[in-house]
Amino acid sequence: MICLNTTSTATTPSVASVTALHLITYLTMLTQVKQLYAEHNVYTRFMKSHRCYDLVPTSSKLVVFDTSLQVKKAFFALVSNGVRAAPLWDSKKQCFVGMLTITDFINILHRYYKSPLVQIYELEEHKIETWRELYLQDSFKPLVSISPNASLYDAVSSLLKNKIHRLPVIDPLTGNTLYILTHKRILKFLKLFISEMPKPSFLKQTIEDLNIGTFHNIAVVRTDTPLYTALGIFVEQRVSALPVVDDKGRVVDIYSKFDVINLAAEKTYNNLDLTVTKALQHRSQYFEGVLTCHRHETLEAIINRLVDAEVHRLVVVDEQEVVKGIVSLSDILQALVLTDGDEGKNNRVMVVSFRRISIFIRTAYYKYRKY
Repeated sequence: MICLNTTSTATTPSVASVTALHLITYLTMLTQVKQLYAEHNVYTRFMKSHRCYDLVPTSSKLVVFDTSLQVKKAFFALVSNGVRAAPLWDSKKQCFVGMLTITDFINILHRYYKSPLVQIYELEEHKIETWRELYLQDSFKPLVSISPNASLYDAVSSLLKNKIHRLPVIDPLTGNTLYILTHKRILKFLKLFISEMPKPSFLKQTIEDLNIGTFHNIAVVRTDTPLYTALGIFVEQRVSALPVVDDKGRVVDIYSKFDVINLAAEKTYNNLDLTVTKALQHRSQYFEGVLTCHRHETLEAIINRLVDAEVHRLVVVDEQEVVKGIVSLSDILQALVLTDGDEGKNNRVMVVSFRRISIFIRTAYYKYRKY
């Protein structure tokens, strides 16, 4: 405790100096906190200032299925049109009721497959509406969609909150589906403008320091894992890709949900006893190899690699190429848009900091005026 003696001229300058030093210190702190607050919300503000309509291209392919269509024909149509999902139209209700995705194809195969000698009747004969009634039953959920006038922040929030990868943009006036929003499309849009925005300091931090990605209980398969087992992991653990590893745990390939659609393309879905490696030999697109990264790489480097390669994830490996984690587009958007942009703990801490520093400054200022 410092006791002030106003009658002593000898102590006055030192107290005034100390108070002035406090004032300068807290002014500096206030500036730093303001800068930190501004940079932590730069991407959130960007997403809140743009609408979903801004991402809708002038021309794009949109495939729509009627729920009375046969399941098999629907999946063949996905393959032939090169799309991964399609909105479902119910002619009786005269509205969109859901989405048909590759996940549905996986669920059907895993649920009804018995052996290569037994045809999957449910896939061959069922209509989409029949499959939805059997599969959804008590777990029915309404279609998650968004208005073209909603902000991109709302779109990101909906994608992550509902744990979905595709969000149909539906015009509330006409009821028409305009576009299907994805994590990839949103991050690519952000990347187009990222050079025009202030660069937050956390972009230079490593993903390990920022705790971005999944590093525990990573689901993997081996080269000799049966395809049916891999499908079971997709269904039970709700992951979108499985790193393929050798006996030493080193990544040698990756089997994603999108690869499963090749079974429909080549009509080989009746034999799920073959290995993952064998199934990957039927990829319809050229495969450049597994894209990887390391924990010590910066967030900025990870974003650039994901966007430039147009992939959904990177496999985190160590120096020996052993799998250590996964960094997905969902992880990136969560970190850029929601983690620093929500109205939760981080913002409350900053608000408290503003108040405390302001109090300190006012106190120091009035003390300083006395001298």
